[in-house]
Amino acid sequence: MLSVACRRSPAAEGGPERPPRQEAGSIPSVERLISTWQALEPRRRLVLVLGATALVAVLVWLARIAATPSLALLYAGLEPQAAAEVVAALEARGVPFELRGQAIYVPAAERDRLRLDLAAQNLPAPGPAGYELLDSLSGFGTTAEMFDATYWRAKEGELARTLLATPGVKAARVHIANPLRRPFQRGITPSASVILTGTAGPIDPARAEAARYLVASAVAGLSPEQVTVIDSLAGIVLRAGEGGPTAAPSPVASDRAEALRGRLERLLAARVGPGRAVVEVSVETVMESETITERVIDPDSRVAIATDSAEKSESAEGTNAPGLTVASNLPDAANTGADTPSKRQSSETRERTNFEVSEVRRERVKMPGDIRRISVAVLVDGIETTAPDGSVQRVPRPAEELAQLEALVKSAVGFDEARGDVVTVTSLAFTQPPELGTAAAPGLTDRLGLDPMTLIQLGVLAAVALALGFFVLRPLLAPPRQEIVTEGGEDAPEAGLLTPPETLESSLEAARSVVAPETADTLPRMALLREVISDRPEEATAVLRAWLEGDVPEEEAA
Repeated sequence: MLSVACRRSPAAEGGPERPPRQEAGSIPSVERLISTWQALEPRRRLVLVLGATALVAVLVWLARIAATPSLALLYAGLEPQAAAEVVAALEARGVPFELRGQAIYVPAAERDRLRLDLAAQNLPAPGPAGYELLDSLSGFGTTAEMFDATYWRAKEGELARTLLATPGVKAARVHIANPLRRPFQRGITPSASVILTGTAGPIDPARAEAARYLVASAVAGLSPEQVTVIDSLAGIVLRAGEGGPTAAPSPVASDRAEALRGRLERLLAARVGPGRAVVEVSVETVMESETITERVIDPDSRVAIATDSAEKSESAEGTNAPGLTVASNLPDAANTGADTPSKRQSSETRERTNFEVSEVRRERVKMPGDIRRISVAVLVDGIETTAPDGSVQRVPRPAEELAQLEALVKSAVGFDEARGDVVTVTSLAFTQPPELGTAAAPGLTDRLGLDPMTLIQLGVLAAVALALGFFVLRPLLAPPRQEIVTEGGEDAPEAGLLTPPETLESSLEAARSVVAPETADTLPRMALLREVISDRPEEATAVLRAWLEGDVPEEEAA
């Protein structure tokens, strides 16, 4: 049977007295660390070094992540020159920033203030230079040619800025060719070209036509047909000399259908309730243009507007001399002819009347976008009724109510039967959607303005630090467990340093009796225990530690 052994005190053998034991707090911390380090095995030293290195690396990495501010987008898609000016301004202010392609990111807390400060410095530049170029001209050193060149350059820059302000345009350049007017030259007209780059694809013809009219209206003497619009990605959109549409396009059919659907839903919700009516509207529009000229003349509705009458009469009386013939030239035929009496009378009457007839001229122009047909489908939820057995059922609405709703729908959409419009109103029971829960309420972090990601990073940092401290460093830095020496073991110290078993057993008996209430029998044992502890404090400490750690079974300690 094994028995617990402790070292014998030198005082018990009559040897020299041991110097008083130093308190634990009197040993310097550095010396204690050195002694602890020297007492560790090489394997434990290696584990300790690796654990400490990993701990420091993780702490530095997490601290860097936690200390890095969250970044927000400041500007994106700037020209290289404008982006360089913004970066130079940020560096001058000492603001940390990050470049991600064509985007500039700054701390989220300073983004709004930086935008205002940069806007006060006219950064980023709003495109090409405009009329500010004229401010640098002086009246003494500027010639007429220099002023004209600067003026047209400023005009091009202002037009490019205006085009950049249009939604869907990312980049714009304008070039104006205005030839110099010379004497004895006529018919000289300016021309222009516009280069556009869209944000989400090619430039559509409608936007190109708007840019053409914008440039033509800003330059005196420039007609829209002399403006060429070019898409930097798709090529020429409108060539010079090509006319655009003369009228604005009609609203899109889908927009009309959406407007009608909204009106019908509001109308039906007043009767059946919100969300209990589904409306679908289809609008067919005319896509071709047509011009009709009509002229109507009514001959029965003539009116005399002018009358012109003229009457002429003529009468004459006398003799008719014979006419000159060949016989009149003969000598014997001088008196052959005789005068005969004659009488002539003529009369002429002329009348002219001008009439105006009724005439009607009509000219009708049908542009694309006219409504050709409207189709409306309305589905109305049923009503709840109580069955004889007490159950609640949904049944369709009465036919009279559906007829009234159909009449309301026809009036709202402008129903025209001759046009072929169709309106259908049906009542069916709706399927009740499942409950999806309530909307999420703002949490504590939202109300306090905290960043959840920052809190998570700090929590991970604290958890890693505590885990490494408790599970790696604390076991390594703990003092080695004092081993229990058994009689006859290989690691047993010298026999002279062992306490006799009789003394140890009496001490153990006294220690076990401490747990019992103090009586007259236990007082001598307690006194003996105190004496043993005072004489052999180190051995008593080892025994108590062995009990606490459970290395000495209770039956073996006895």
